[in-house]
Amino acid sequence: MKLKVLVDNNTYIDQYYCGEPAVSYYIEDGDTKLLLDVGYSDLFIKNAYELGVNLNDINTIIISHGHDDHTRGLQYYFKENDRKNINVIAHPDAFKEKMNGNLKICSPILQEELKEKCNLILSKEPARISGNMIFLGEIPQSNNFEKRKAIGKQINGETTLDDYVMDDTAIVYKCNNGIYIITGCSHSGICNIVEYAKQVCNEDRVLGIIGGFHLFEVNEQVKNTVNYLKQNNIKELYPCHCTSFAVKAEIHKEIPVKEVGVGLEIHW
Repeated sequence: MKLKVLVDNNTYIDQYYCGEPAVSYYIEDGDTKLLLDVGYSDLFIKNAYELGVNLNDINTIIISHGHDDHTRGLQYYFKENDRKNINVIAHPDAFKEKMNGNLKICSPILQEELKEKCNLILSKEPARISGNMIFLGEIPQSNNFEKRKAIGKQINGETTLDDYVMDDTAIVYKCNNGIYIITGCSHSGICNIVEYAKQVCNEDRVLGIIGGFHLFEVNEQVKNTVNYLKQNNIKELYPCHCTSFAVKAEIHKEIPVKEVGVGLEIHW
Protein backbone atom coordinates (compact mmCIF):
# COMPACT_ATOMS: atom_id res chain seq x y z
CA MET A 1 0.00 0.00 0.00
CA LYS A 2 1.12 3.54 -0.76
CA LEU A 3 -0.24 6.66 0.94
CA LYS A 4 0.47 10.30 0.05
CA VAL A 5 -0.65 13.23 2.19
CA LEU A 6 -2.36 15.70 -0.16
CA VAL A 7 -3.74 17.97 2.57
CA ASP A 8 -2.78 18.50 6.20
CA ASN A 9 -2.44 21.44 8.58
CA ASN A 10 1.32 21.24 8.16
CA THR A 11 3.85 21.27 5.33
CA TYR A 12 7.50 20.24 5.37
CA ILE A 13 10.37 22.69 5.49
CA ASP A 14 11.81 23.34 2.01
CA GLN A 15 9.03 21.41 0.26
CA TYR A 16 6.87 23.98 -1.45
CA TYR A 17 3.38 22.62 -1.12
CA CYS A 18 0.46 24.34 0.60
CA GLY A 19 -1.47 23.30 3.68
CA GLU A 20 -4.82 24.01 5.29
CA PRO A 21 -6.53 22.78 8.49
CA ALA A 22 -8.08 19.79 6.76
CA VAL A 23 -7.35 16.23 5.57
CA SER A 24 -6.94 14.45 2.24
CA TYR A 25 -4.92 11.29 1.61
CA TYR A 26 -4.27 9.54 -1.70
CA ILE A 27 -4.01 5.76 -1.22
CA GLU A 28 -3.10 2.90 -3.55
CA ASP A 29 -3.64 -0.79 -2.90
CA GLY A 30 -2.87 -2.75 -6.05
CA ASP A 31 -5.20 -1.53 -8.78
CA THR A 32 -7.39 0.36 -6.30
CA LYS A 33 -6.68 4.09 -6.13
CA LEU A 34 -8.73 6.19 -3.75
CA LEU A 35 -8.94 9.32 -1.63
CA LEU A 36 -9.70 9.44 2.06
CA ASP A 37 -11.38 12.85 2.46
CA VAL A 38 -11.04 15.86 0.19
CA GLY A 39 -10.08 18.75 2.46
CA TYR A 40 -11.74 22.15 2.79
CA SER A 41 -10.98 23.72 -0.60
CA ASP A 42 -9.56 22.80 -4.00
CA LEU A 43 -6.11 22.49 -2.41
CA PHE A 44 -6.14 18.69 -2.66
CA ILE A 45 -6.45 19.04 -6.44
CA LYS A 46 -3.55 21.50 -6.65
CA ASN A 47 -1.30 19.46 -4.37
CA ALA A 48 -2.18 16.24 -6.20
CA TYR A 49 -0.96 17.83 -9.43
CA GLU A 50 2.27 18.99 -7.79
CA LEU A 51 2.82 15.53 -6.28
CA GLY A 52 2.25 13.72 -9.56
CA VAL A 53 -1.06 12.15 -8.51
CA ASN A 54 -3.58 11.83 -11.35
CA LEU A 55 -7.00 12.17 -9.75
CA ASN A 56 -8.58 10.84 -12.94
CA ASP A 57 -7.23 7.44 -11.91
CA ILE A 58 -9.11 7.22 -8.62
CA ASN A 59 -12.20 5.03 -8.45
CA THR A 60 -13.33 5.68 -4.87
CA ILE A 61 -13.61 8.54 -2.40
CA ILE A 62 -13.95 7.54 1.25
CA ILE A 63 -15.34 10.15 3.63
CA SER A 64 -14.23 9.77 7.26
CA HIS A 65 -17.11 11.96 8.51
CA GLY A 66 -19.28 14.82 7.33
CA HIS A 67 -17.50 17.92 8.67
CA ASP A 68 -16.55 20.52 6.08
CA ASP A 69 -12.78 20.26 6.57
CA HIS A 70 -13.09 16.73 5.17
CA THR A 71 -15.88 17.19 2.59
CA ARG A 72 -15.89 20.74 1.24
CA GLY A 73 -13.48 19.76 -1.53
CA LEU A 74 -16.24 17.66 -3.11
CA GLN A 75 -17.71 20.73 -4.79
CA TYR A 76 -14.38 21.38 -6.53
CA TYR A 77 -13.88 17.72 -7.43
CA PHE A 78 -17.26 17.44 -9.16
CA LYS A 79 -16.78 20.80 -10.85
CA GLU A 80 -13.73 19.34 -12.62
CA ASN A 81 -14.89 15.71 -12.91
CA ASP A 82 -18.25 14.69 -14.34
CA ARG A 83 -17.82 11.03 -13.38
CA LYS A 84 -21.06 9.53 -12.14
CA ASN A 85 -19.43 6.10 -11.85
CA ILE A 86 -17.06 7.09 -9.05
CA ASN A 87 -17.85 5.48 -5.69
CA VAL A 88 -18.29 7.74 -2.65
CA ILE A 89 -18.39 5.65 0.53
CA ALA A 90 -19.43 7.02 3.93
CA HIS A 91 -21.61 6.48 7.00
CA PRO A 92 -25.34 7.25 6.50
CA ASP A 93 -25.07 10.42 8.63
CA ALA A 94 -22.11 11.87 6.72
CA PHE A 95 -24.13 13.93 4.22
CA LYS A 96 -26.79 15.28 6.53
CA GLU A 97 -26.90 18.97 7.43
CA LYS A 98 -24.72 19.86 10.43
CA MET A 99 -24.74 23.18 12.29
CA ASN A 100 -22.61 24.58 15.10
CA GLY A 101 -24.49 27.61 16.35
CA ASN A 102 -25.18 29.67 13.23
CA LEU A 103 -22.30 28.11 11.33
CA LYS A 104 -22.91 25.36 8.79
CA ILE A 105 -20.14 22.78 9.23
CA CYS A 106 -21.32 20.05 6.83
CA SER A 107 -20.54 19.03 3.27
CA PRO A 108 -21.58 21.63 0.66
CA ILE A 109 -23.25 18.75 -1.24
CA LEU A 110 -25.81 16.85 0.82
CA GLN A 111 -27.15 13.36 0.31
CA GLU A 112 -29.88 13.81 -2.29
CA GLU A 113 -27.77 16.04 -4.53
CA LEU A 114 -24.74 13.79 -4.14
CA LYS A 115 -26.72 10.77 -5.37
CA GLU A 116 -26.99 12.52 -8.74
CA LYS A 117 -23.22 12.99 -9.01
CA CYS A 118 -21.77 9.61 -8.06
CA ASN A 119 -22.38 6.06 -6.91
CA LEU A 120 -23.12 6.90 -3.28
CA ILE A 121 -22.62 3.98 -0.86
CA LEU A 122 -23.74 4.60 2.72
CA SER A 123 -23.01 1.95 5.32
CA LYS A 124 -22.85 1.58 9.09
CA GLU A 125 -21.27 -1.84 8.57
CA PRO A 126 -17.68 -2.58 7.57
CA ALA A 127 -17.18 -2.86 3.80
CA ARG A 128 -14.22 -4.13 1.80
CA ILE A 129 -12.87 -1.44 -0.54
CA SER A 130 -9.84 -3.26 -1.97
CA GLY A 131 -7.97 -6.51 -1.62
CA ASN A 132 -6.44 -5.39 1.68
CA MET A 133 -8.48 -2.37 2.86
CA ILE A 134 -11.73 -2.19 4.82
CA PHE A 135 -14.02 0.77 5.51
CA LEU A 136 -14.94 0.36 9.18
CA GLY A 137 -18.40 1.95 9.26
CA GLU A 138 -19.85 2.98 12.63
CA ILE A 139 -17.35 2.67 15.48
CA PRO A 140 -18.67 1.18 18.75
CA GLN A 141 -17.44 2.43 22.13
CA SER A 142 -15.20 -0.18 23.71
CA ASN A 143 -13.59 1.75 26.55
CA ASN A 144 -14.79 4.16 29.24
CA PHE A 145 -12.32 7.01 28.63
CA GLU A 146 -13.36 7.92 25.07
CA LYS A 147 -16.99 8.96 25.30
CA ARG A 148 -18.42 10.76 22.31
CA LYS A 149 -18.97 14.51 22.66
CA ALA A 150 -21.65 16.44 20.80
CA ILE A 151 -20.42 18.93 18.21
CA GLY A 152 -23.31 21.17 17.21
CA LYS A 153 -26.55 19.82 15.79
CA GLN A 154 -27.50 17.42 13.02
CA ILE A 155 -30.62 18.19 11.00
CA ASN A 156 -32.59 15.33 9.48
CA GLY A 157 -35.77 16.59 7.83
CA GLU A 158 -37.82 18.27 10.56
CA THR A 159 -35.70 16.79 13.35
CA THR A 160 -32.72 18.54 14.98
CA LEU A 161 -30.56 16.53 17.36
CA ASP A 162 -27.25 16.93 19.17
CA ASP A 163 -24.60 15.62 16.77
CA TYR A 164 -22.38 13.01 18.39
CA VAL A 165 -20.64 12.49 15.04
CA MET A 166 -21.71 8.88 14.75
CA ASP A 167 -20.52 9.10 11.14
CA ASP A 168 -16.88 9.26 12.23
CA THR A 169 -15.04 6.24 10.83
CA ALA A 170 -11.68 5.09 9.44
CA ILE A 171 -9.94 2.72 7.03
CA VAL A 172 -7.91 -0.33 8.06
CA TYR A 173 -5.25 -1.93 5.87
CA LYS A 174 -4.45 -5.58 6.61
CA CYS A 175 -1.23 -7.23 5.51
CA ASN A 176 0.58 -10.42 6.54
CA ASN A 177 2.30 -8.71 9.45
CA GLY A 178 -0.70 -6.92 10.97
CA ILE A 179 -2.88 -3.86 10.41
CA TYR A 180 -2.46 -0.16 9.75
CA ILE A 181 -5.19 2.34 10.56
CA ILE A 182 -5.94 5.56 8.65
CA THR A 183 -8.26 8.06 10.32
CA GLY A 184 -9.78 11.45 9.61
CA CYS A 185 -10.48 13.03 13.01
CA SER A 186 -11.19 10.13 15.40
CA HIS A 187 -14.24 11.80 16.97
CA SER A 188 -15.22 8.26 17.94
CA GLY A 189 -11.95 7.85 19.86
CA ILE A 190 -8.68 6.64 18.41
CA CYS A 191 -8.53 3.68 20.81
CA ASN A 192 -12.15 2.73 20.03
CA ILE A 193 -11.20 2.80 16.34
CA VAL A 194 -8.16 0.59 16.91
CA GLU A 195 -10.17 -1.92 18.96
CA TYR A 196 -12.85 -2.16 16.30
CA ALA A 197 -10.28 -2.52 13.52
CA LYS A 198 -8.69 -5.40 15.44
CA GLN A 199 -12.10 -7.02 15.82
CA VAL A 200 -13.12 -6.56 12.17
CA CYS A 201 -9.79 -7.91 10.89
CA ASN A 202 -9.41 -10.59 13.57
CA GLU A 203 -5.90 -9.27 14.07
CA ASP A 204 -4.26 -7.95 17.27
CA ARG A 205 -0.99 -6.77 15.71
CA VAL A 206 -1.37 -3.02 15.13
CA LEU A 207 1.62 -1.81 13.15
CA GLY A 208 0.80 1.89 12.72
CA ILE A 209 -1.71 4.73 12.69
CA ILE A 210 -1.91 7.93 10.67
CA GLY A 211 -4.55 10.63 11.05
CA GLY A 212 -6.17 13.06 13.42
CA PHE A 213 -6.66 11.98 17.05
CA HIS A 214 -8.93 14.93 18.01
CA LEU A 215 -6.94 15.52 21.20
CA PHE A 216 -5.93 19.00 22.29
CA GLU A 217 -5.14 19.13 26.02
CA VAL A 218 -3.04 16.75 28.08
CA ASN A 219 -5.65 15.23 30.36
CA GLU A 220 -6.77 11.83 31.67
CA GLN A 221 -8.04 10.78 28.26
CA VAL A 222 -4.64 11.47 26.72
CA LYS A 223 -2.85 9.57 29.48
CA ASN A 224 -5.17 6.60 28.98
CA THR A 225 -4.64 6.85 25.23
CA VAL A 226 -0.86 6.74 25.63
CA ASN A 227 -1.16 3.70 27.90
CA TYR A 228 -3.40 1.97 25.38
CA LEU A 229 -1.01 2.65 22.50
CA LYS A 230 1.90 1.33 24.58
CA GLN A 231 -0.01 -1.82 25.52
CA ASN A 232 -0.68 -2.47 21.84
CA ASN A 233 3.03 -2.05 21.03
CA ILE A 234 2.31 0.32 18.14
CA LYS A 235 5.58 1.34 16.50
CA GLU A 236 4.56 3.85 13.81
CA LEU A 237 2.49 6.80 14.98
CA TYR A 238 1.64 9.70 12.68
CA PRO A 239 -0.79 11.87 14.70
CA CYS A 240 -1.73 14.99 12.74
CA HIS A 241 -4.50 17.42 11.73
CA CYS A 242 -6.58 17.78 14.93
CA THR A 243 -3.85 16.66 17.33
CA SER A 244 -2.14 19.45 19.27
CA PHE A 245 1.60 19.82 19.71
CA ALA A 246 1.17 19.34 23.48
CA VAL A 247 -0.54 15.99 22.94
CA LYS A 248 2.04 14.87 20.36
CA ALA A 249 4.79 15.78 22.83
CA GLU A 250 3.09 13.80 25.58
CA ILE A 251 2.78 10.73 23.35
CA HIS A 252 6.39 11.17 22.20
CA LYS A 253 7.60 10.73 25.79
CA GLU A 254 6.56 7.08 25.53
CA ILE A 255 6.29 6.29 21.79
CA PRO A 256 8.25 8.07 19.03
CA VAL A 257 5.89 10.30 17.03
CA LYS A 258 6.62 10.79 13.34
CA GLU A 259 6.19 14.12 11.56
CA VAL A 260 3.31 14.59 9.11
CA GLY A 261 3.03 17.21 6.39
CA VAL A 262 1.80 17.64 2.85
CA GLY A 263 3.98 15.49 0.62
CA LEU A 264 4.62 12.71 3.13
CA GLU A 265 4.65 9.33 1.40
CA ILE A 266 4.30 6.07 3.32
CA HIS A 267 4.73 2.55 1.95
CA TRP A 268 3.35 -0.37 3.99
